Amino acid sequence: MSEPFGALRQQLVEAATAFAGSPGAVPGILSGIVDDVDRALREELEIFPVCHHSPASALAMVRRLREKQPKVIYLELCEDLAPLLTELRNCRLPVALQAFASELDTFPKDWGPLSVIAPITEASAEYQAIAYALETPGVELVLVDRSTDHVFQWQPRTSGASGEEAPADAEPSGAGSGVAPSEADASDAEDAGALHGDAVGIEIGDLRPRFAELETHLLHHGKVRHWSEWWDQYVEQPLVDADYATYRQVMVLIGSLFRRLAPSDTDRVTVDEDRERYMWTRMREHLATSGVDRADCLYVCGAFHAASRVEQFGTGPDAAPFEISPRTATKWLYGLIPSSHSAIEGQFGLASGSVSIAAATWAKAVSRSKLATFQLEGQRGSKKKPARPAAAPVEAAPVADQLTQFLASPPDLHGFDEEELLGWSVDIVRLARRNGYLASTADAIAVFETSILLAGMRNRARPTPYDFQDAAVTCIEKDVVPGRRDVRRLCEILLGGDRVGQVGYEALPPLARDVYDRLAPIGLDLRKNTVQRALLDLNGQPELVPCSHLLWMLRYLLPDGAVRPIMGSRRLGERSVQESWDLSIGKHQRYIIELGYEGVTVEQVVERRLRRSVYAPDATAAVALRAVEDSILFLGSRRFTDELGARAVELLAAERTVDDAPDVLRRIRRLLAHYRSTEPELPSWCASFVTTGYAHYCTLLPTAFVDDETGVRQVGAMLGFLFTMEGLALSLGCDRAQLELAVRQSHPESPAKVALLWAAQHQLGLLPLADLRARCADLLGNPLVVPTFPQYLSGFVQALEPVPKLAAFVVEVMSDAFAHLPDPVLLPWLPTLITTLRDQAGELVPVLIREAGRTFPGSLPAVDAWVPPWTAAAPAPGAAAHGGGALGGLGDLVGGGDGFGPGSERWDAAVPVMRLLAGHPSAANGVAGLLGIPGAGGESPGWSDLELLAAPAGPGQASAAGSAGPGPSAVRALLADHPATGEALEALLAVR
Repeated sequence: MSEPFGALRQQLVEAATAFAGSPGAVPGILSGIVDDVDRALREELEIFPVCHHSPASALAMVRRLREKQPKVIYLELCEDLAPLLTELRNCRLPVALQAFASELDTFPKDWGPLSVIAPITEASAEYQAIAYALETPGVELVLVDRSTDHVFQWQPRTSGASGEEAPADAEPSGAGSGVAPSEADASDAEDAGALHGDAVGIEIGDLRPRFAELETHLLHHGKVRHWSEWWDQYVEQPLVDADYATYRQVMVLIGSLFRRLAPSDTDRVTVDEDRERYMWTRMREHLATSGVDRADCLYVCGAFHAASRVEQFGTGPDAAPFEISPRTATKWLYGLIPSSHSAIEGQFGLASGSVSIAAATWAKAVSRSKLATFQLEGQRGSKKKPARPAAAPVEAAPVADQLTQFLASPPDLHGFDEEELLGWSVDIVRLARRNGYLASTADAIAVFETSILLAGMRNRARPTPYDFQDAAVTCIEKDVVPGRRDVRRLCEILLGGDRVGQVGYEALPPLARDVYDRLAPIGLDLRKNTVQRALLDLNGQPELVPCSHLLWMLRYLLPDGAVRPIMGSRRLGERSVQESWDLSIGKHQRYIIELGYEGVTVEQVVERRLRRSVYAPDATAAVALRAVEDSILFLGSRRFTDELGARAVELLAAERTVDDAPDVLRRIRRLLAHYRSTEPELPSWCASFVTTGYAHYCTLLPTAFVDDETGVRQVGAMLGFLFTMEGLALSLGCDRAQLELAVRQSHPESPAKVALLWAAQHQLGLLPLADLRARCADLLGNPLVVPTFPQYLSGFVQALEPVPKLAAFVVEVMSDAFAHLPDPVLLPWLPTLITTLRDQAGELVPVLIREAGRTFPGSLPAVDAWVPPWTAAAPAPGAAAHGGGALGGLGDLVGGGDGFGPGSERWDAAVPVMRLLAGHPSAANGVAGLLGIPGAGGESPGWSDLELLAAPAGPGQASAAGSAGPGPSAVRALLADHPATGEALEALLAVR
C-alpha cells in the first residue's frame, strides 16, 4: 500500500522530537493527525469536510459538484428535517429549519418546549449541496444525522435542554471591539439575535478548538482578538482559491488537530461519536437498499467528523454495527423560521459581524472567480444566475500529498486591493456623517493609512475587514458615539449588514397564513421588517372590527413589540371607536410561525393557553380569574368562560394563603360589574365564587392577622372582599355571624394590622367613631408609640379599601398628628410616613388627597379663619351626661332636662336636628319602625311637636315651648336607646 503522506509524517515526527527533546505525546499527536487525513482520503465514499457558513467551503463545494456531479449526497443534518428543504424555494435567506415540540414524552417536563434550529445561508456549502440536489434531475439528497428526537435522547439529563450544541467558550457579541455599542444598537442586535430563541442548534460543520489553552495560544500568536478573525486570516483567505485536493486535506487536518487536542472525558465527545456512528450506519443502510455506487456519492459533514476514529467509520464490510434506539412518542412539529446573521453568530458563538464579513467575502470571491453557484428556482432575495451546461464528470484523481507544500510555503494571498480599501474608507466616512459623526476627507485618508499600518503590524500581506474596522473606530469614533450606531456597527452595515431572512407565504403554517389573510383589509405590507402604523376607524369602517379583534389576540399571544396599541384599549365594558397600532409582524414572523405549532387558528391557541394556565400546577384563583376575563374579551364563549370560572372556584377553595387577595378582589369586582351590566343574572360560578370566598376569607382572617408573612395589603384586600361582597354573599345564604366571629377572634400585634382591625370593628358597629378617635388620640399622646404611628396610619389607609367612609377620619388623624407633634418627633417621622404610604398604599393615596381637598379650604386667606370640622363638632363641657352636642340638647328636650330652652347654646345646636326630623317624618318613622318602636308606623304627632319647638321664636312661643312637656314617647325611646345614631347624625350635620 502506497504512503502518500509518509514523508510528511516523518518530517512532523522528527520536528516534534527535536522540539520536545525526547519522544513523547507530541510526535504521537502529529503522526496521528496525518493518519486521520490518510484514513479520510482513502475511504471509497468521498468525504467532503466543511466549516459552517464558510465561503471557502461553499466555493469548494460548487467546484466539486460541477466536477464530480454526484448522484447521491449524504448531508449531516437531522434526517426528519428533509421535507422542509423544498420549502426553501419560497423563502429569502437566511432562514432556519426548525423542529418544535411542546407535548413531551419521556423527557423531563421542565425541558419543554423543545426546539431544534438549523440555519441556512447562501454562503454555506450545505445550501449549495441542497440547491444542486433539488435542481438537478436524478440526484438524491439524504439527510443522515440523528433525528431531533435523538438530539434530546442523548442530552445529559443533568444539564437541561438548551445549549447542548453551543460552544462553551462562545464569544460575546462585539468581543474585542474596544467601544461598547450604543443602547439602541444593542437593542437591535439583541432583537435580531433572538430570532432563534433558546433552541438547541445543529452545528453543521462546527470547527473550533475545544481546548481553551489551544485557542488562547492561537489568538495570541496570530495577533488577533477573537476566533472568527483567526479563522478568516489563516484558513478562509488561503483556501478561497485553493484547489479541491488541498482544501480537503487542510480541512481534515484541522478537524483532526482539534479532535485530538479536545478533552476526552466530556459528554460532548461521547455525543459526537454517537452521531458519527449514527451517520455511517444510515449511509450503509442506504447504499444497501438503493444499490448506488459509492463512487457516485458525496458525504458532506463537518471537518471534525471527517477525522472520526469510531469503529463504524467507512462503508466497508468490516465496519462494526450500531444499534439505533427508537424515537419517543414526543410529537414533533416542523417549519421554517426567519434567521439573521446576528442570530447565527449568537448560536455558534462567533464574533459580531463575522457572518456578514463572510457573506461579503463570498460575494467578492464568486465575482472574481466567475463561478456559477447553485440556487433554488424561485429563490427570493437574490438574482438567478445563468446555469452552465453540465460537463462530463471528472474521474477521481489518486490521492497525492498537498499538505507538505501548503504547510511549508507562506499563504499565497491576493495582492493588496487598493481600490477596495479606498472605497471602504470613503464609504465609511459618508455613512458616519449620516449618523452624526464629524467626519471629513482627512478621516477617510486616516482610515486608509491606519488600515495598512495595522495590517503590517500584524504581519498581514493586506488589510482585512477586521483591520479596517479597527482603523475606522480609531480614526472616526474616538471616544464619543453621537447617534444610534457606533462605528463598528457602521462597518458591519457597510460590509453587508445584518441580513434578516423571511419565510414566504407558501411556506407558512396555516395559522400564519390565516393571520396575513385576516389582516389584509388594513392595507399594509406586513412582510416588511419595519414598524408600520395602522389607523382603524371602527365606526366608519366596520369591516376593520375583525382586524381589531385579531390584533388584540395577537397582542396577548406575541411578545412586546410585535403588535403595540398606541390608541385604544380592550377592557370589560369598553369599546374603542378608533384605534392606532404599531405593527412589526414581519420582524416577529418567527413567533407567528411558532403559534402555528399550537393550533390551526389564533382562537384555538388562545383557548389552549388559557386552559393550560388554569390547570398548571402553580395556578391560583387570581390566574383563573384573569383567564376568565381574557376569555370574555377574546373568545366570547359562555361555555368555556363558565368552565374557567368553575376552575377559579376550585382553586380559591384549595388555597391556603392569601398572597393573591388584592388581585382576586380587583378582578372579581370587575367581573361582577360586567355581568350586572350585560346579563340578566349572575352566572352560577360567580355566585359560587362569592360564597366560597366569603367563607374562605372568614376562616383565614384570624390567622392572616397574626401571621408575619401576610402583609397589610393582603389583609386589607380580604376585608375588602368580605365587606364589599357582604350584601351579595348574605343574599346567597352566607351568615354574617361568621364574619363577626372572625373579627372578634383576631388579635394582631403589628400596628398596621391593629389599625385594620379597628376599622373592621367600626364597620361592624363594634367600635364607635368617638372611641376610635379617642384611641388615636391616646396613641399620639404616648411618646413610646409615636415612632410607630406611621404604621398605624398605613393600616388606616389600607382600611380605605374595605371601609371607604374612613377617608375623612384618616385625614383628621393625619392633621392632628401634624398639628400636635413637636418638630423633633415630626421631622424624623415624615420620611417613614412617605415611604410607608408609597410602598404599601400607593393607589389609595389619591383617595386621601381628594378627601383632603374637600375638607381643607381652597384659598390661602381662608386658612387663617378655617376651623377643622372635627374640632367644631366637639361636645360642649357638661354635655357628656346628656350624650353631647345637638343630640344631647335634643335628649334634654325629649327627657325634660334642666337648663335647656329657647335661647340657650344647646338649644341653638339642637334646632337643625329638630328641623331635619320634622321635615322628613317618613324617614324617621321608617327608622323607628325598623328598630321596633311601637306607635311609629303612622303620622306621629311627636314630629309636629318638634317642628313647633324648632320654629322661630315669636310672641308667646317661649311659654308654649316651656309647657311642651316631655315629648312623644316614641322619640324619647328612640334617642335614649340609640345614642350612637344621634352622635353620627350630629357629626354629619356638623361636617356639612
